[in-house]
Parts: sequence; C-alpha cells; structure tokens
Amino acid sequence: MAKNRSLTDLGDTDLLERFSDAKEELFNLRFQLVTGQLENYARVGLVKKEIARVLTEIRAREIDAADALEAADEEVAD
Repeated sequence: MAKNRSLTDLGDTDLLERFSDAKEELFNLRFQLVTGQLENYARVGLVKKEIARVLTEIRAREIDAADALEAADEEVAD
C-alpha cells in the first residue's frame, strides 16, 4: 500500500516519467531474457505490476478530471 500512496503523491509529469522508465526496464529485461542473460526472472513480474499500478493511477486521474469537468459544466448550465 505504501507504493500506491507514493504514486498518488507524484505529479503528472513524474508519473509519466515513472511509466516511461518502467516500460524501458521491461524492454531491457525481455531482451536479457531472450539472450539468456537475465539473472532475476521475478523482476519481470515486478516491473509489469509497477506498470499496471502507474496506469491505474493515470486512469483514476483521468476519471477524476472528467468528473470535475462534468460537474463544472452542470454548474454553468444551471
């Protein structure tokens, strides 16, 4: 749970940077896996989970922003 809290504390640009870094790391891990150089196979799963956590936080922020925009539109219409 501490990781989820740290993701909510990050700004949008930091969150996107973390996503980019994780995707790059996953690519490198897959490359090492194919060439037989990968020593820690569990790291692949951990990086995939990190990517999923980051994407979940990004999606939650998108939903919150859409809800806030909808609420603002309703206030203007009233």
